[in-house]
Amino acid sequence: MVGGGIGGLTSAAFLVKHGYDVTVLEASTEWGGCAGKFSRGPYTFPVGATLGMGLEPGGIHYELLNKLGMPLPENELLSNVMDIHFDSKTLHYFKDKNQYLEELFKHFPHLKTNITAFYQEVWKIGAEVKKLMLKMPVLPPVTWQEWLTLLRSIEITSFTLIPYIREPLNKLLTKHHLSEESEFIALLDSQLIDSMQTTSKECSAIIGAFALSIYHEGAFYVNGGLYELSHRLTDFIKHNGGKLFKKAKVVNIKKQEKQFELTDIRNRAWLADQVVCNLPVPNLINLLEPNIVKHLSSRYHTKKQEIHWGTMTLYLALKEDVIPDQTPLFQQILQGEEHSLSEGHHLFLSLSKKGDIKRAPAGFRTLTVSTHTNLSNWRSKQQYDTYKKHLSQVMLEGVKLIFPKLEEGLVYLIEGAPRAWERFTGRHNGMVGGFPQTYQNTLFNSLSHRTGINNLWVCGDSVFPGAGTISVSISGYHVAQSIMKQTKNPVHS
Repeated sequence: MVGGGIGGLTSAAFLVKHGYDVTVLEASTEWGGCAGKFSRGPYTFPVGATLGMGLEPGGIHYELLNKLGMPLPENELLSNVMDIHFDSKTLHYFKDKNQYLEELFKHFPHLKTNITAFYQEVWKIGAEVKKLMLKMPVLPPVTWQEWLTLLRSIEITSFTLIPYIREPLNKLLTKHHLSEESEFIALLDSQLIDSMQTTSKECSAIIGAFALSIYHEGAFYVNGGLYELSHRLTDFIKHNGGKLFKKAKVVNIKKQEKQFELTDIRNRAWLADQVVCNLPVPNLINLLEPNIVKHLSSRYHTKKQEIHWGTMTLYLALKEDVIPDQTPLFQQILQGEEHSLSEGHHLFLSLSKKGDIKRAPAGFRTLTVSTHTNLSNWRSKQQYDTYKKHLSQVMLEGVKLIFPKLEEGLVYLIEGAPRAWERFTGRHNGMVGGFPQTYQNTLFNSLSHRTGINNLWVCGDSVFPGAGTISVSISGYHVAQSIMKQTKNPVHS
């Protein structure tokens, strides 16, 4: 197993549960990848992912952990998922659908009929997608077993999704006469950019509708952070005989007859019958010997050139007394009338809960603030340093809109620009979030966890179902299932 992110650890956990000899090699000093953590003094910060999803009964993480016989991490269900701030208004994003609609009607009273019809259709699509996802079919199906699982997952009502397969979400907005409502579209896009890595203009209608539905199923604050999920998985793997190595950055994978040889940066070598890579496509290709690369599926070669987002993240420690009462734990800020969703104009804020001493000592809280950024803005050394300073300032000005006494209470600040992400998560050029979830990258057009090379697999946000902890967990489960179906006896992985 190359990479100890959530996808790789999920795959490893299911394999060790069924008697496989599993070794997990992680490049960094922490588990969890983009859902991991790091500490500075008494403060612990989530690296990237912060909002817990799928922990409700019937949710993906709930079901997967139940299959493993593992307890859920300590969490709190959020009735108000987040606040979304525009220049002139603040909207509360409620879990309860009717309460959320009433909130929308307050801010968009002239669109009440349109918004109601739009969300009724979106939530209907989302409910059908969830029913399919819970049965965990593989897309695109390759083997007869995968086709059979898919066919068994389909219900009569699943056919209602067919008209939406090739459509972008924007088609639904047009249908309901909302395509010219810039502020309402900005509200939708602020949710889609974080989970789908694209906007309503190009996002797949089916996957986008699911993304707009999922917050109403359940969003959670996980005490300590989402890294708790990776720690539970690593404990499970150890308890069941798996081996885990940190600081084991794999730099080369080559084929040795029927086995693979993996070499890490310290020139240690491992032999494996099966290799699972929890890596983005460019990272995978850079590890493989040229004689292996040429056998990769053609879609893997094509996807290597796909453009990804980067991120700039600020990690702050604040004194408790500068945080206004009743401040939501999760917030988004849209700065400016053009509603740009990158370069500091759109911010996602995650605040540690009061009393969560896993994140900060009493009297203090930690705060992470992130924005999408175009990686082309960070190419040269001079450009990088200048732009980092500029973007950090833009982001801090946005944070002050919510925390006006920020400077009085700021005790720690770390700037996480793309090179820092590349250094600590190992992701090529600091790319984040997987492929934009357009029609070209979703459903039957997704990248398969099957690489085209026997016994070499990929999980994570590059393959179906895509980005987010729910999706990468499913991808890890898919890989484990495929290995178990292919092999009659437990093997080294």
